[in-house]
Amino acid sequence: MLTPILVMSGVGTIAAVGLGIAAKVFHVDEDPRIQHVLDLLPGANCGGCGYAGCASCAEALVDGSAPANICVVGGLETASEIAGYLGLGDVNIEPEIAAPDCSGGNRASKKYIYSGFDDCRAAMQHYRGPVECDHGCIGLGTCVQACQFGAIKMGSEGLPIFNPERCVGCGECVRACPKGIISIISEKTKILHWNRYTECLSPCRQKCPAQINIPKYIRFIREGKYAEALLTIKERNPLPLVCGRVCPEPCALACRRSIGDEPVAINYLKRFVADWEMASGKHLPVPISHSTGKKVAIVGSGPGGLSAAYFLRRLGHEVEIFEQKPELGGMLRYGIPEYRLPKEILDWEIQGILDLGIKVTKNVEFGKDFTLELLKAEGFDTVILAVGAWAEHELKIEGADLEGVYSGINFLEKFQEETLPTAGKSVVVIGGGNTAMDAARSSLRLGSKKVTIVYRRSRDEMPANPAEIVAAEEENIEFAFLNAPNRILGESGKVTGLEVLSMKLGEPDKDGRRRPVVIEGSERVIECDTVIQAIGQFPDLKFNNEPMNLALKETRWHTIDAEEDTLQTNVPEVFTAGDCFTGPGLAVEAIAAGRYVARSVHYYMTEGEIPPIEGQQRDFIYGSLHDSIMGVNTTPKIHESVICLEDRLGTFKEVEGTIDEKDAQYESKRCLDCGVFCYTKEPIELKMEKAS
Repeated sequence: MLTPILVMSGVGTIAAVGLGIAAKVFHVDEDPRIQHVLDLLPGANCGGCGYAGCASCAEALVDGSAPANICVVGGLETASEIAGYLGLGDVNIEPEIAAPDCSGGNRASKKYIYSGFDDCRAAMQHYRGPVECDHGCIGLGTCVQACQFGAIKMGSEGLPIFNPERCVGCGECVRACPKGIISIISEKTKILHWNRYTECLSPCRQKCPAQINIPKYIRFIREGKYAEALLTIKERNPLPLVCGRVCPEPCALACRRSIGDEPVAINYLKRFVADWEMASGKHLPVPISHSTGKKVAIVGSGPGGLSAAYFLRRLGHEVEIFEQKPELGGMLRYGIPEYRLPKEILDWEIQGILDLGIKVTKNVEFGKDFTLELLKAEGFDTVILAVGAWAEHELKIEGADLEGVYSGINFLEKFQEETLPTAGKSVVVIGGGNTAMDAARSSLRLGSKKVTIVYRRSRDEMPANPAEIVAAEEENIEFAFLNAPNRILGESGKVTGLEVLSMKLGEPDKDGRRRPVVIEGSERVIECDTVIQAIGQFPDLKFNNEPMNLALKETRWHTIDAEEDTLQTNVPEVFTAGDCFTGPGLAVEAIAAGRYVARSVHYYMTEGEIPPIEGQQRDFIYGSLHDSIMGVNTTPKIHESVICLEDRLGTFKEVEGTIDEKDAQYESKRCLDCGVFCYTKEPIELKMEKAS
């Protein structure tokens, strides 16, 4: 008995000695900072940081592999304490919360009755779920179960409702949703995000070049939340005052209500909340990300340049605008007359953008007063060329050099000078676009007795905004359709008339428009003392030649050549946006291009490469255009007030007015709150009577 005891004692002694030696050899002292950081963390173990728990997160923070603001639960306060303890300095953190992308009127119909587990992931295995809509919520509440912070509940319509005050942005609901309709968003992600085919987008949102969430801001108007409505617009468009006046409403063309009724007056509602802000005398604050230390130079201050500046500044970059002219605004200032866009309104809107901390240098010409190399030397990381389309096509006809002949843009520019341009008693404007309409209507306001617009195609082919054509007709401007200029007549060096040829429409050209053909022997003369040519514009790219030798590639249309998906030119640090890339377009299209190029520049400067937009929505989402709608009552659309004809002529007073609050409330209730397929089949009862 003694022998086994002695053997076991010996083995134990040997093991103890071995373990002691091993402890000495393999001992690792635990960094005391880990426990201290762990004590600073909230101990939620939610996994929102990407680590298994708070202990693992604390180790990563101490060894420097995780940023101080990684904890989504603790927020800025915890991040600041950790950064202070670890000696990392100040920490800036932008709040990120979860948001669902499923909206739109009544829920889509069910494909079948689901009787399995109350779990969206399980239901998704059966024919992508029991609901007809591929873009919407299944509605079984798996996201509610996944949320550890009580930030989600299911609403009465079977859609999740998120409480932003409780949401910490941990992402558990995102991971739990099998349809991918929940995402973690911040102000930065709102700017960088672009529409995708997989999203729940109403037809009007799909058609809006700026991709504004139209149903959302109209819903806010309906609820009387005007600040929230305007900030929703400004997530995508920094110029709502401008667009509320000059946008031709491509969104309204897609309004689902127009299938059986008049479309919602979307632009009137945008203008209402934009004017509401201006009437307050104070710009609503918009969030700006912390500084990245990157600098961007923007050449040109039209809608594209201003939009790019606005979004890049909000992304945390230093921005400076370089403008050739005395004032900012580009074609908004120098090409749109006062009666459509009063300059004091434009000034107020631009100032709101500059107040974000954007620098401006005016009266400087790119390629002459400063160069790309100079901008690089001053520390600019990238340059955006948003120089517009200021060069004009001219008719190569006899008499084009006579006194009394203007180009359209040159004529409209003169309204910004101390002395107004001179228009004779009888004016002929050649062209069918918006510049032609503006030149014609401005001539009337200068005192011209007769104004005629000569256009070589029919009224249906005119590229001008339909509303501008109607307004010109209301002001008794004459139209000579299917007439082409042949020569300008003159005496003593001054214009006396325009000889035109009658045309007929032949076969369609490459753009699908019927080609005008001359009718032989149809010459006639329109007597006039002023001729304004407004037959098209293109970018003035003289900076691309000597002495700068920028060597930018150009297209055969004399526009800047760039990658369509990034707007990056062949000079890597140079990007472009707006009319100098696309040719003349709408202001809202240039605004959209400004945000698009801001996205590219941001990624280029911060990550070194520009990620593609997977599934980018370019055409209408399949099935979102309906042939008919059921259960929608016909309700008359609000129409804005306009000043009478007598008050228009001889003055440049703004012609159109802004609707009042009563009308805005009425019109907001006409919105069907659409999604891809969904819409409100029994619209909110219009209790207010239509204002007379």
